[in-house]
Amino acid sequence: MGRKIIIWILSAFLAASCASSPDPIPESVTGDIVPAVVTLTPFQPQPGAPVNPALKPSTPQVEPTYTPYPTKYIVSENLPTPVLVVPTPGEGIPDFSLLNTNNPLTGLPVSDPSLLNRRPMAIKIANSPDYVRPQSGLTLADVVYEYYIEWGDTRFIAVMYGNDSPMVGPVRSGRYLDEHIARMYNAFLMFKGADPRELSYLENSNLNDFLVIIYTHNSVCPPVTLGPERRDSYNNAFVNTAKWAACAAKKGVDNSRQVLRGGFFTEYVATGDLSATRIFSFFSKYSYNYWDYDAATHKYFRYQEANDIVGKKSESYIPLSDAQTGLPVTADNVVVLFVPYTFGNQFDAHDEVYHIDLVDTGSAYVFRDGFATPAIWNRTDENQPLLLTTLTGNPIYLRPGRTFYEVMGVTSTFKQDGTDWRFVFQTP
Repeated sequence: MGRKIIIWILSAFLAASCASSPDPIPESVTGDIVPAVVTLTPFQPQPGAPVNPALKPSTPQVEPTYTPYPTKYIVSENLPTPVLVVPTPGEGIPDFSLLNTNNPLTGLPVSDPSLLNRRPMAIKIANSPDYVRPQSGLTLADVVYEYYIEWGDTRFIAVMYGNDSPMVGPVRSGRYLDEHIARMYNAFLMFKGADPRELSYLENSNLNDFLVIIYTHNSVCPPVTLGPERRDSYNNAFVNTAKWAACAAKKGVDNSRQVLRGGFFTEYVATGDLSATRIFSFFSKYSYNYWDYDAATHKYFRYQEANDIVGKKSESYIPLSDAQTGLPVTADNVVVLFVPYTFGNQFDAHDEVYHIDLVDTGSAYVFRDGFATPAIWNRTDENQPLLLTTLTGNPIYLRPGRTFYEVMGVTSTFKQDGTDWRFVFQTP
């Protein structure tokens, strides 16, 4: 009888507890723990994230919005002073050629000056899945942009001008950001299809004549070949830039030399108070990298993730190389840009189609010669490369050579740990 009474009391207690307890409310989350409840509202700056005293804090994107391209552009009168004025002989447009007689994108002489008598080519290059590496052509590009596309992955868009390569790729699909790059460099935009929304947008723009869309392999015009590696067919198409001029002539498209603003370059070793030996760009647990500075060559060497950070795996890196040249991927300058990412479909953030609004102006960091310079990027003209200035408006001189741009969101975070700089991408 005693046992029955005890069992009855315990049963009644448990029933009362279950009936009276509502759904548990998640406890507040701190540190690096991921909350159990995920909302589709834009991320805000992380609590406790270090603040860069040299830059104005970025305004959080409370409600992602997108203004149809183009918006306004920064005119020289609105830049901070002092700023170096581009020479203007007599009346008319500025003569950018007076700034530099070499390749305007690198500041270096080219082996074949006739290569500059054409439009540049902006080519999409895959960076995922992992088996597309090593890619071809990254060490022959003048300028390369890396940006977040979706689901943790990044992609490159390489501007080829002063060099040719029989293989550049693997070529992958286009995105909204590519329009900005193509316009800034007056370039042909070469890509392998796109999301229907993005493809329709590009085809209905005045860039349509300069779109080079790759749908088939072993094509003569555009000149596309299959790679020698055992990849799936979708990730194995490469562009032969040396054969594009003949194809452009056959198609009757304008491949004439364009007026491009010469960059500000000097081999004078830049120094400063902010040392930078390694520059980490953590886009996601699936895609992360760092640039390691080598003082002997004045170059930054690229290291790519060796594995995803899932389960109990930790960060691991391997050098990134170029299958076409056999050389390690290097940069003479690494520039981190803070640019607004906004959802193409604001009602479905999981769609992960982004507008990346590289217009007007924003914050940046310029890395060269083992030092970092807080900077401002300025889109002074729709059809000219970015102008990088100090916080007081003076142009920043890059080291002659290749420049890699890491395109971070304005709500991304970063911290400096000695000579290591770590940038962590955040979606809006």
